[in-house]
Order: sequence, then structure tokens, then C-alpha cells
Amino acid sequence: QVQLLESGGGLVQAGGSLRLTCTASGDVFAIDSMGWSRHTPGKESEWIGAITRAGSTYVTDSVKARFTISRGRSKETIYLQVNNLRPEDPAVYSCAALATPYHQYNYWGQGTQVTVSS
Repeated sequence: QVQLLESGGGLVQAGGSLRLTCTASGDVFAIDSMGWSRHTPGKESEWIGAITRAGSTYVTDSVKARFTISRGRSKETIYLQVNNLRPEDPAVYSCAALATPYHQYNYWGQGTQVTVSS
């Protein structure tokens, strides 16, 4: 089993930046990739992007210009850098992991809230 813990959320002004952290524990050697999604009540969840154990990354086009996914010195720690926050960005940002033998992101953290003020 894999456990995920997010941190770094909070209240920032529009135009500000934030870095979110996700750290995995448990059977971390089974993890193939880790990624981020966000959800706002009343809207569809949006998959932001992911990074594989080999280090390749991708971010959805809707936020690619402002969001960056990277990994720490430990491959079980990843970051989501969010720049130039806009009023539509507030959401619960959740970390997810894909681990053998599964082929979907079936491990999820509880999320960290990002709020934007004007």
C-alpha cells in the first residue's frame, strides 16, 4: 500500500506563486509515476500532469504555461510549482500515484487547498 501526503497549500493573492509538495510512503518501490489533479465543487476534476520514475514529465495545455511538475532528491517526493495564480485556480489540489500492478492512479492523498484572493 502507498500513502501520499500533500503540503504547501494556502491563501495567496492573485498573481502570486505557490509550491505544493507531495511525499509518498509505504511501498514506494512499486510506484511507476506520480501526478497532480485539482477539483472545485460543481466542476469536473482536472488532471494537471505527472512525472514518471524515469523523470519524464507532462502538464496539460490549460495550465502548462504557469504550472511545473518536478521531483526532489528523493524520487518519492514531487512538487507542483504554480505561478501567476488567477481567480479560476482555487481548488483542492491532490497528489496521485500509479503503482504496480495497477494501470491507473488508484492511490490518492487527501489534498491541499489553494485559495486566491483579489
